[in-house]
This record gives sequence, C-alpha cells and structure tokens, in this order.
Amino acid sequence: MTSFLDSLRGDHETPLSRLGSSKALYALTAGDMNADAVRAAAAADASAAANLFDEWTAAESSGDAATHFADIAETARSHLDTVNADDESDAPQLYDVLAEFETTDERLGGALARVLVSLKATEQMVGFFIGDADPKSANTFRTLKSDLQDQLEALAEAVDELVDDEALARTAADAVIQSAYDEYVETLEGMGIKPKNVC
Repeated sequence: MTSFLDSLRGDHETPLSRLGSSKALYALTAGDMNADAVRAAAAADASAAANLFDEWTAAESSGDAATHFADIAETARSHLDTVNADDESDAPQLYDVLAEFETTDERLGGALARVLVSLKATEQMVGFFIGDADPKSANTFRTLKSDLQDQLEALAEAVDELVDDEALARTAADAVIQSAYDEYVETLEGMGIKPKNVC
C-alpha cells in the first residue's frame, strides 16, 4: 500500500524536483545569490513557520496534532536563531494557504507538504554554502536539513495515524505544493526566466 507521503511525492514529482533546483534558490533570493540573501530567505521561512504553528497549537482541538505543531514551532524558532539573519524578506506564499486551514486533517496534510517544500529549499542552501567554500555555514544548514527530515518522518506518521479524511488532507497538501510552485514560476517569469526550461 502506497503511503500518503509516497503518493504525494509521486504525484508532484516534477514540481518538487523544480523546487529543489538551483533556480528555485535563485527565485527565493530574488536573484541575489549571496550568503546574506540565502540566510534571509531561511529566516523568513522559519519566522513564518514559528508564527503559523504557534497559532495552530493554540487553536487545535486534537492534543496529539497540537503536540506536533508545537514541536514544529519550537524548531522553527531555533532555526531562526541559528540562521542569525533578519526575517524582513516576505514569507513564502504557501503560508497564506496554510493559514486558511481550520481542520486537523487539513493542517496535518498541509504541514507535511510544507516541510517537503522547505526541505527542498534547505538542501539547495546546503549546496550553496558548499559551493561558496563556507563549510561552517554548510554544516549549520545541514543541521536545519536534519531537523526538517525528522519533521517529515514524524508528520508522515501523524497523517497515517491521526487523519480521518485522507482526501481532505490530500487536497490541503496539494494546495500547499501548488502554491509554492506557482510562486516559483511567477518569480522567475518576473525576472525574465522561463521556468518550463528548468529541470
């Protein structure tokens, strides 16, 4: 039986592949491929995640789901401190989509999709600092990547165990990934780059 996570990955293979490309990092930094811009993008994501998952923790009716959301919020705050950059960049648009979810099933599906997208970006950030001959920063972002991988595994289990309406969770997850991909396309097109040529 195919798991929720495997199905999600399989059905969004191309968008997730492109969101894990160097062009995606170029889009995240609005073309400013330097260390400060990469850190600022990471900080913006972490700040948005901390705020969102704090709100979900307070509003969530499922105690088990609330525990997962609280852990994600705490990790995001830790990442914000670790990255050590301002979070003045705009939050990714996917957080606007996530903020609309009100049911436990939607939130768990959306949270899983969000960590998939964030993990792709963080992998590119690790690669950026390796290429920038900055092993200390690369190791810092490897820690972030490891934390996100742990989140992915925990959320995959939570979806399997806590979700009542898998179709609802899947619709939410699809919307989050689509939002991230749409922003990627719009940003690159705004810079005169054709996303359809990006692999």
